[in-house]
Amino acid sequence: MAEPTNPQKYRLPADVIPKHYDLTVWTDLVNTKFEGVVHITVDVKKQTNKITLNVLDLEIGDVSIRVGSSSTQQGQKAAETLLDRTAQRVIFIFPKSLNAGTEARLTIQFSAKLSRKMSGYYLSTGGKDGNTSYSLTQFQPTAARKAFPCWDEPALKATFAITMASHVNSGVNISNMPFLLEQVYAPGVLEADSWLAKKLGAMKNATDWKITRFETTPPVSTYLVAYANGPFSHLEDRYKSPISGITRPLRIYATEDNIAQGKYALDIMRRVMPLYEKVFDLEYPLPKLDILVVRWVSKFNDDLPVDAFLSPATLISAEWRIGFGDITTMEWWDNLYLNEGFATLMGEKIVLERGLPNIDTTCTDRLFPEWQLDARFLGSKFYSALALDAKLSSHPIEVECPDANKIIQIFDDLSYAKGASVLRMLAAYVGESQFLKGVSIYLKKHQYKNTVTKDLWEGIQEATDQDIPTLMDNWVKEMGYPVVSVAEREDGILVRQDRFLETRPAEHKDNQTIWTIPLNLLTVAADGSHSIRSDLVLSEREMVIQLDLRQPFKLNAGTTGFYVVQYSAELLAKLGQQVVSPNLPFSTQDRIGLVRDAFSLVKAGYISISTVLDLVNTLRKASEYLVPWDACAMGLSYILATWWEHPKIIEELNAFRRTMFVPFAKRLGIDPSPLDSPHDEQLRLRSVEQAGDAGDVWVVDELKARFAHFVKTGDESKIPSALRNITYRVGVQEGGREEWQFVKRLTQEPRDPAQGLAAMAAIGHSRDLELAAETFRYALRDVRDQDALYYIRSLQANMTSRRFLAESVMGRFDELEKRYAGTFTFNRWLEAAFGALTSEEDYNRISDFFKDKDTATYELPLRQTLDTIHSRGQWLQRSTEELVQWFERRKG
Repeated sequence: MAEPTNPQKYRLPADVIPKHYDLTVWTDLVNTKFEGVVHITVDVKKQTNKITLNVLDLEIGDVSIRVGSSSTQQGQKAAETLLDRTAQRVIFIFPKSLNAGTEARLTIQFSAKLSRKMSGYYLSTGGKDGNTSYSLTQFQPTAARKAFPCWDEPALKATFAITMASHVNSGVNISNMPFLLEQVYAPGVLEADSWLAKKLGAMKNATDWKITRFETTPPVSTYLVAYANGPFSHLEDRYKSPISGITRPLRIYATEDNIAQGKYALDIMRRVMPLYEKVFDLEYPLPKLDILVVRWVSKFNDDLPVDAFLSPATLISAEWRIGFGDITTMEWWDNLYLNEGFATLMGEKIVLERGLPNIDTTCTDRLFPEWQLDARFLGSKFYSALALDAKLSSHPIEVECPDANKIIQIFDDLSYAKGASVLRMLAAYVGESQFLKGVSIYLKKHQYKNTVTKDLWEGIQEATDQDIPTLMDNWVKEMGYPVVSVAEREDGILVRQDRFLETRPAEHKDNQTIWTIPLNLLTVAADGSHSIRSDLVLSEREMVIQLDLRQPFKLNAGTTGFYVVQYSAELLAKLGQQVVSPNLPFSTQDRIGLVRDAFSLVKAGYISISTVLDLVNTLRKASEYLVPWDACAMGLSYILATWWEHPKIIEELNAFRRTMFVPFAKRLGIDPSPLDSPHDEQLRLRSVEQAGDAGDVWVVDELKARFAHFVKTGDESKIPSALRNITYRVGVQEGGREEWQFVKRLTQEPRDPAQGLAAMAAIGHSRDLELAAETFRYALRDVRDQDALYYIRSLQANMTSRRFLAESVMGRFDELEKRYAGTFTFNRWLEAAFGALTSEEDYNRISDFFKDKDTATYELPLRQTLDTIHSRGQWLQRSTEELVQWFERRKG
């Protein structure tokens, strides 16, 4: 094992630390640039004449420092400025040393162009015409240094007083705090010797600029600072704190063409904020809550994806970060999951779905009873985390990340989805009410402070009186997770844990971790009663459990534990019948877990592909309300994504999919009914998508006709909103240039955000490679940077254009790297471009392509993408013949 990196090599020196930033930013949207000055009050901890802080892509102007707070104190200018772009630092050297124990005021002038890289202080375009300019910030994790010189580390919290200057016609100025005053510039409104007074006073049209001053923030990390300028519209509501009785304003800001979608999101904010305060017995700390939504990312107080308008759970995740998760901030990025894993869990599962104790006026079961978010969590987060963590290129949740290049790479499904999943496991083990009580203790004890994992464990341990570190440390400090194998014996079962890998059973060198595993054993008695042994823990390699094997049982009840369970083929077949029995107590989560575990195991070579397909074939014949259709569809998609270049297998697989889903598509129809249950709505969506993708003539003709009507008349009323994606996709796939051009126009001038996203997801599905080439050129040349990835993923999803895409990205790689390197987007480009390839030849070719490149900023996602290609290649070699034989037997 490599020696841990010395933190002193990559953390800023601790001889001078910030207390307060007085930040002024002048923004010129017309000329896409900004300038500013920051006055930083610092504490000198050790005598020095050097001050080191973070800077990247900024032009540094005058720099000075003076000791004390009085403006009459004489200062000194920096004698030397040393920029280190690799370390993203600047060192200011002053003629005289600063004495330890003194307070000083450091003043730095700076300027830069508004970047289009979606990090730092950047430029975005949009609005009804698609060309309106906006400026906004994306500082997480280490991009505040691109906007102003600062100590850009999460532990170095300080207060911020922000002033923005912008053109009077440029729209609104927004920041974390309410504004104190806003006024048009005129001589005398600013201190005469201030940087901004001199800046505006020297301009010809100085009165065309306005100044907005905001209240001072509480102590926050730099990545949480946020501001924006542009013609944003907003909707407003308010909520009353159940703790203090204070009424707080709530606002959704968005571009004018998107703002109508914000009403639903605002309603959720109003209903959920009091719930959070009650759950954690902790009041939201700021005087307002604003959320700014743009197409790619938005930030007011924290990150928020565009689909907040479409996914309330995502919105609630953001509110957790804003209101409570950022009250307590991780000490360093190796504990990122303490913020992001929690936010994911809170939004996707706990707060929205379960009726929580002592909350009788805002019970979430009455708010959203139909969502079944715990079951959806398995599909959206849990199994995506398992898939990534099964790779040799995985990393622990708590992972060493010494510099900015490494930090940006850990914003993945391990920090977010695995972090949420292991916390969900802990909540299930100790009980959710006790878990939330422990979180409340943790938040209150460390309010406005920085924390590490130990602090969270102590809070939950205080609430539960259980040894939390022993249970949890290996789940967050070690990579990977176990497969728990079940062997039947005369007196019960033998359970054994080994590390699970996606390519093969783990070798000894990769199988050193012993996890403490909550087994959650569900048993059914002869009289039909059942119980769950939630206290049963596997903390050794093997353990025998006494059990009556004549009665049904299942490990990992509720699929709460972060592991997969391997049963024998015979026991799996028996369980497949039992979990869909209406007389047995298995949950939706149990059925999903059984199917998804089986597909994980077959991909890795633990069980045969015939065993899994037999399981699906058995399940599909059961009552439709008990079958985990999404899990079955996802599993079959794994096979499709691996054998996509084997036409005969694809033909047989599509025929099997049609037998499963076409009957439901025809029974439920294309159009929704007022009598539909949530189950009907979901099953219609899944059935039409699966049947359409599998080439069913009736479904394809129906969707083609509806899309053709839309193209001819501009009337979309015949296309149900839930089926917009598959309809557009089929329209482009079955059509020609006319249909492609129509969808292209929708990407440029969508009626609403959902229509634009559906069009971007469909445009790459043409079977014409000339149109694929046009789509690729269009994505690189004519669309906004934040949208380009949607087009690339559309090309990846199309089997016809998949290899063309990989070749095209390699041909333009240097250009793409220059454009996107160092952003979240670039990491996702790698998976989108190469992640659908499947052969060992592909693996070797892509490896050779990157062999001589400097991959420091994307090493981790690259290795993960290569592992995906390798694992699919291994599965192809292992199971192709058996898959052919299974389909032959099915036809017989």
